[in-house]
Amino acid sequence: MDERDIKIIKKIAEIGEPSPKAIEEATGIPKSTIHYRLENLREEGIIKDGLFTIDLEKVGLNLTVITEVNAEYSEEYHEEVGQKLSDIEGVNQVYFTAGDTDFIVIAHFASREMVEDLISSYERIDEIERTSTNFVITTIKNERTPFRDFELDTLTDLVDPE
Repeated sequence: MDERDIKIIKKIAEIGEPSPKAIEEATGIPKSTIHYRLENLREEGIIKDGLFTIDLEKVGLNLTVITEVNAEYSEEYHEEVGQKLSDIEGVNQVYFTAGDTDFIVIAHFASREMVEDLISSYERIDEIERTSTNFVITTIKNERTPFRDFELDTLTDLVDPE
């Protein structure tokens, strides 16, 4: 994998469009090169399916970090703090939650140094009172398509509750 492959993968993620034509327009990489490289990425197992799910370990992002964040309460704090958390490099998911924790943050990194940078980024957000960060040891399930977790009858009932 090289810089062109990374550009292609990043552009697919940014534009949400795996079309070689759209990628060509966004990157300037010829369509034939994009076809060739996408096929190689599939063969190497980096692209895992037709939805262009990326195997993060194969691209070096092998550390998953989950952080519980408690923030100082104020009006609309969830939007302001949530945006600040979202803007941190490497943060993939931010959830404002009900319960003992204000936010759950999920991030993927390549090294402990990058995790240290994450912690430093938290420390620079004035509204954050406390964090608890956990490393994932083994991923048991990471289903990015929730429809796979439901029976057909359950989903059918959602759209036609009779």
